[in-house]
Amino acid sequence: MTAPPPSHLPQVHTRGDKRSLEFQPGMVQSEMRLSRPDHLVLSYARAMMCFVLFQPRPEHIVMVGLGGGSLAKFCYRYLPHSRITVLELRADVIALREQFAIPRDNARFRIIQADATAYMAGLAGAADVLLVDGFDAEGLPPALGSAAFYADCRRALRPGGVLVANIFSYDPQYGPMLRRLRETFQGRICWFRGIAGNNRILFAVKGGKPSPALAMQRKVARSHGLGFALFNRLLAHWIVLRLSWNPALPSGVRPRTGSDP
Repeated sequence: MTAPPPSHLPQVHTRGDKRSLEFQPGMVQSEMRLSRPDHLVLSYARAMMCFVLFQPRPEHIVMVGLGGGSLAKFCYRYLPHSRITVLELRADVIALREQFAIPRDNARFRIIQADATAYMAGLAGAADVLLVDGFDAEGLPPALGSAAFYADCRRALRPGGVLVANIFSYDPQYGPMLRRLRETFQGRICWFRGIAGNNRILFAVKGGKPSPALAMQRKVARSHGLGFALFNRLLAHWIVLRLSWNPALPSGVRPRTGSDP
């Protein structure tokens, strides 16, 4: 693996209450509010959290791509019964975890520096949810949209598990990636129309026996969610708010950031 060019090194920018991670100027990979580090600022991150409609209480969540840790922090705090494993290729991104208030490794949370395509091949029936959001300065690496990678993801999921893939709708490879995903998961895919602008969030469910996740996939596929982009965006907001306000959340569950003792 060769080092990225200097222009593609991760850049941290703080403007008022917001801190962002960028690989190229103006291309925001992740964004955080300093006053609310666990808050989901970007619409695509809220859209990916719709996986709880398919898997409301996942035991193990595996994430591909750390970025500024928005999804990792949110899941760690508001899904207290879930164990979270984050796969990140770049050491220079992991090194920024304290600046983005990302929890320290512990019994429920760990970050592994690894090539996700190689690591995923070694998993089998290990995850309830896979979140694939592994963008770099050039976009989504081709390996993360390959037939081999999707097949490894399917094997890594438990029955009824869900893969959530973030893909740009204008990516020239969007069509081929969609076909590969559909073939790998035997047509059990869906998406919410217009939920996150140019970010197309695809949900694929591992089939087998009937499951709540499969039932939800069929329901969403019929009309692409609630049918209208605005309603789907409001749905994502509602899901995030519902999780944030969950009165059942244990009061002692709080993320351990790099500044914790």
